[in-house]
Order: sequence, then structure tokens, then C-alpha cells
Amino acid sequence: MSEKKLPTVAYFSMEYGLHSDFKMYAGGLGILAGDYIKGAKDIEAPLVAIGIKWKQGYTDQRIDGNGKPYDTYHNYVYDFLEDTGVKVTVKVRNLDVICKVWKTEQFGNAPLYLLDTDIPENSDTWITGQLYGWFGEERIAQEIVLGIGGVKAMRALQIPIDVYHFNEGHAALAATELIREKMSSRKTFEEAWNETREEVVFTTHTPIKEGNETHPIDKLEYMSAFNGLTRDQMERIGGNPFNMTIAGLRLSRISNGVAELHADTSNKMWKEVAGRSEIIGITNAIHTPTWVDERITKAYKENGDIWAVHNEVKGELIDFIKERTGIELNKDNLLIGFSRRAAPYKRSDLIFSKPEVIEPYLKSGKIQIVFSGKAHPLDDVGKKIVSNLVDMMKKYPKSVVFLENYDMTIGAQLTRGSDIWLNNPRRPLEASGTSGMKAAMNGVLNCSVLDGWWPEACIDGENGWQIGDGFETTDFEVLDRHDSDALYDVLLNKVVPTYYENNAKWVQMMRKSIETTSEFFATKRMLDEYYNKMYIKA
Repeated sequence: MSEKKLPTVAYFSMEYGLHSDFKMYAGGLGILAGDYIKGAKDIEAPLVAIGIKWKQGYTDQRIDGNGKPYDTYHNYVYDFLEDTGVKVTVKVRNLDVICKVWKTEQFGNAPLYLLDTDIPENSDTWITGQLYGWFGEERIAQEIVLGIGGVKAMRALQIPIDVYHFNEGHAALAATELIREKMSSRKTFEEAWNETREEVVFTTHTPIKEGNETHPIDKLEYMSAFNGLTRDQMERIGGNPFNMTIAGLRLSRISNGVAELHADTSNKMWKEVAGRSEIIGITNAIHTPTWVDERITKAYKENGDIWAVHNEVKGELIDFIKERTGIELNKDNLLIGFSRRAAPYKRSDLIFSKPEVIEPYLKSGKIQIVFSGKAHPLDDVGKKIVSNLVDMMKKYPKSVVFLENYDMTIGAQLTRGSDIWLNNPRRPLEASGTSGMKAAMNGVLNCSVLDGWWPEACIDGENGWQIGDGFETTDFEVLDRHDSDALYDVLLNKVVPTYYENNAKWVQMMRKSIETTSEFFATKRMLDEYYNKMYIKA
């Protein structure tokens, strides 16, 4: 990292995954944000994190007696949060909404401040109720609290900020507050926008155009999201309808995708957007102390018996699965882990696409697969995917498992104890995929499509395996058939024979996996790149 005095960064994110019992996260975006501030603490970087104190967090998603997922919510109380004594006011539907500011001190130089509207002063306390629980007006209100309220909180706390980092488009409205501040000091809109752009950097995570959040401009106006700007000025920033990602790209001096391939995809996707910032690649990383088993690291560094240690950790995973489901897998047989959000492009059930090919391996138990993941509460297609996986567990009760209510605890168990980490999204729709990094550093071998982070790490047949050849097409039927054939080829002709017949090679690959990922895909490298490529001006 540069030897210059580091700028103080305000990092805005809708969610933070810090530990399982702190229900402020939904999935990968939050896990990244949590690892980010843990990594900032480790290197003593001057970073302030800003988020929302969610009363009910994200859904607890359980499976009913018919194998269907259903959502439950609970009110949570966190005794460790400190009341800062600060309250700020934002406008929602032209009414004052008071935001109480909480703080968690556990990250020292990288404190997390959380805004909360569930207080007696407000007639409506629903805004900070559920993370991603609603759309439309409720989502806009949440983004007003995060963005505009977040900037106001920094002012009230008297924390001077050099750089505002928007982690995804949810925080884009923060820039309207920065612009409003400057215009109140007699700057023109153009001057205020240009000066704000010099303060803001932006991370985009969604490589599917339709997945980037938009709002009708009339609804933004009705919700008071203009924050003093005119309709024309808002349209110039985010278009009509107002696209939060386009706004982030136009409000920042530089932006990034979360892997090299994702940056290429994003630049192509947004190439027609006039006045946007350049999108560079800064590949995500993980907080090693959180995700990597110390026993594996010790065996690797001391040239110990890494296979014996892995089997010990695998046994713990098998015990964990039995405790959760009653199913006892075979410790000696190949165990594949697959846990991620239930979304069609991630193709959780691709491995079942040709039953005549895979069924003999599942019936014999030669291949065992453990799945986990949640669908968005309003995503019926995603819930159908979960139901299909539960059906497969019923069909192959000794070799297929679905662990309900995916969280950080399940994620850690699977990325430490599996033998293979399977990832087969439709390329290039996976932005990064940090779960594969966690697995790799634990000596769990990745078997993955060349998407997200894996093209940067894969040495095929040495530290894991690639599925297919990077083939892309918008004809999903063709792509799925191509990748299904490639998956079976790699799994049955390379992975299975190596596991059962060549343990020496398998162990060699485990060591190579750890060797080639442990440094580059850890948070220090990522933070160094953010500071040197985005936060510190050349």
C-alpha cells in the first residue's frame, strides 16, 4: 500500500455479514462487506462502515412437511450495540423520519454505524424492518435512510470523510446529499456534481442488466428522494426510470467490478451509458481468519499430514449434517459441497440434468452432494429450485442433502469439510463467487465453470478443475446442454478417478490449491488495490 497518509473512507452497504447471530446480511454482498471491514481492521486502515440496523434481518427460510420453503421473521435485540446519542433526520414522503445511529466497536479503526428508524419518534417504524423484504416505496425509503441518512450521520458524528465508497447501487442517493450540501454553499448543480464525483467511488456487483435496480422517477419524487434536486437533474444522473447502477457510475470518479471477467462484462453491459466512470477489476477476497480452519493452515505450513486433518474436518461436517438432518453420510466417499443463493443462473440442479448418467453414482453413494441456499422471499422461481433440491434429497436419501436456512455457520462448515466445491453458473453471470475462495484456502478442490474469480486462479488439473472451455451463448438451452456434458466429463473422468484411485495426486492438488490462493484472494490484497487504484488519487 502507498506510504502516503491514507484517506478516510466511508463505506456504504445495505448489508454486513459479520457472524451468524448478527442478522444484518442476506448473502454474498453482505459477506463481502463484513470481510471488508474485518480486513480493514487487520491492516489498521481508516475506514468507517455505514449500514442499517435491521430489526428482523433477512428471512429465516425453512422447509415445510411437503418440501416447500417458507419464510419466517423474528425481532432481534443486540445488546452489544452502542447508542451514539446521535439522531439525524431525513425526508420520506415529505415527512420527517428520525434515524437513530448505533455503533459497534468490535472493529476498532473500522467501526460500523447502523441507522435505525424503529424508535418512538417515528409514526412509521417499518423502514428498517426487513432486509430486502419489500420493493417499490419501501426500498426507496430504505435507500434514503442508508444514503442521505448515512451522510448526515457522518456530519453529526463529526467524522471527516475523504472518499465515499458505494458498495452496490443501494447507496447512490448519498450523492444527492453531497450535491445538495455543495449547492447550499452557492455552487451550481454542475459544479456540485463534478466535485461530488471526485469524492465517490462505486462497486457494481450485478452482471445481469435486468438485475440492476430501477425506480420510476415519479415514485422517487413522491418519496422525497430528489432531496432538493430537480427532476431534470435526477434524470441526468440516473435516467428515467432511474437506474441505481447508472447513477452510481455517473456519480463516481472510478468504479470497479468484483473480478477481472466481471469488469469486462460490466464495461460491455454499460457501454452506452454517457458520462459514466471507467469500470476496473478488483477481485473480491475473503477474511482468512474467519473462513479458513487453523488446523488446515498449520498442516500446510508445517508440511504435516494434510489429508488426515482434512478428514478430521470432514468428519465434523458429517456430524453437523447428521445433527441437522438425521442423515449420516459416508466419510470415505467423495463429498461435494454446493451452497449459494437459489437463482436460475446459478443452476443448482445442473448435476441432475441427465439422471441416467449421474444416478448410479448417487445410488451407490460414490458421489455425495450437500446443498444449501436461500431463495429471495418473493422469488417463486428460486423457491422452486429449493423444492427440487429437497425432492432430490428424498429420492437419494443416502447421498443428497439439503441444509435449510443457509447462514454463515453452514457456509463455514461446507467450505471447510467438503472434498469438492462445485460451481456451475451460466458464464458470464457470476460476478465473483467468494465461497470458492474459502474452499480453496481450506484445501477443498474447486470444480467450476470459468466464471467469476475462477479464471484468475484455475490451473486445471493442478489446483482444481475447470468445467468446460469458457463457452458463452444467450441460448440458455444450448449453454446448459454444453455445460452439463462438460460437468459430467470432468466429474466422472477426472474428479472421481483421482479421489478413489490417486490419493497422492489429490493431496498434491490440495496443497497447490492453498498455495495458489491463500495470499492473492485474502482481504489485504483487495484492500491494497482499493486504496491504490481507487481511494488514493494519482
